[in-house]
Amino acid sequence: MRALSLFLGALLAISAAGDGVAEPAKFLFSSKSQPAALQPSAHGEYARGCLAGGVELAETGPSWQAMRLSRNRNWGHPSTIAFIERFSVEVQQIGWPRLYIGDISQPRGGPMRSGHRSHQLGLDVDIWLRRPSEKLLSRKKREKIGSPRVVRKNSRSVNKNWTPSHHRVLRAAARDDQVARIFVNAAIKQEMCNAEPAGADRSWLRKIRPWWGHDAHFHVRLNCPLDSPGCVAQAPIPPGDGCDETLAWWFSQEALNPKPKPGEKPKRRRELTMADLPQACTTVLTQ
Repeated sequence: MRALSLFLGALLAISAAGDGVAEPAKFLFSSKSQPAALQPSAHGEYARGCLAGGVELAETGPSWQAMRLSRNRNWGHPSTIAFIERFSVEVQQIGWPRLYIGDISQPRGGPMRSGHRSHQLGLDVDIWLRRPSEKLLSRKKREKIGSPRVVRKNSRSVNKNWTPSHHRVLRAAARDDQVARIFVNAAIKQEMCNAEPAGADRSWLRKIRPWWGHDAHFHVRLNCPLDSPGCVAQAPIPPGDGCDETLAWWFSQEALNPKPKPGEKPKRRRELTMADLPQACTTVLTQ
């Protein structure tokens, strides 16, 4: 009876969307503290979808610690959990004792109340650029500690917090076959373009993509898994290493200090409702 009630409630939310009164989907998904009892599958787009059969990343593993545990965002598709497990071991070989893992996804994916537009499929993971301590952090410490910026305030170059080991960590992530993209501040991308030898294999650099707001963490996005036919992949990355005029744009005034056109009012982003998500997400929400 409870499942039927939840299902009917979701249908009412969808039907009300035409009247503009539907409850934002972020409230529905953020209210779920456990995953849907379904086979693992990602449904929809990275910024417009949901996750079935989510798996929880252990709060502490042999080579990682999940941060900000009170958010309950350490859930992902099994392929994402597997990536973290193998990549964190590789990072130890580079010299970092472990990784600090930020947000992955909510138990059932979907829109979040705050902080992200994407991370809805359980295929995105934020990894802090703070070099982890040799000692394990307490749960309380993981709520308070932050990750320092590795980029100067003008966003034109990296600062003293950036080290060659950061370069090696990001390069290792980009070389993973399951990784589709890695989002970083443009200054990080530029530094990596400059540091990587011209004669070396630079093909992995194309996965390092500049994006606003990634100056204290890097955002790994995985490819759609084979078990998820409803997962919508992004367009392929353009050819080349990305160390060209497309990167130079990120240091223009238009990118660094965007201004609205005269007389143009800032547009407020419309909240996603269940009607905006794949139909499968209604089942994910009610199971």
